[in-house]
Amino acid sequence: MGTLILLIVFIALPIKRIVHAPYTYSGIVLIIFGLIMAIWAFSLFKKNGTTIKSDGIPTSLMITGPFCISRQPIYLGMTTILLGEAILLGTFITFIFPVIFVILMELIFIPVEEKNLEMIFGEKYLDYKKKVRRWI
Repeated sequence: MGTLILLIVFIALPIKRIVHAPYTYSGIVLIIFGLIMAIWAFSLFKKNGTTIKSDGIPTSLMITGPFCISRQPIYLGMTTILLGEAILLGTFITFIFPVIFVILMELIFIPVEEKNLEMIFGEKYLDYKKKVRRWI
């Protein structure tokens, strides 16, 4: 959905570019990295049979794979995709979307998820939280 909004804004508003080719193509690398990170994390949720919903009840604590690097690898992947799209499109307005996304995740979704994980997994989650940073 975010990608669609970015494209509509980019097409509808002919705004001056702040990032130009060939530098804009580095956005493709970030998009690919973000996709890999998000898909990898998502596949581990499916493999372990636990919910991916932020308000759902998880059945297992994810601490392997990308979860060794970040407690929020899906959000990290999505943020990286948005940043890659912003660089690829190269306009100032497109750089606002990753910032808004991170703010929304930090204020709305992540606190709910982390409180839920603390209640369900207790000390095990608190130990994990001490070892692994939220984003990177």
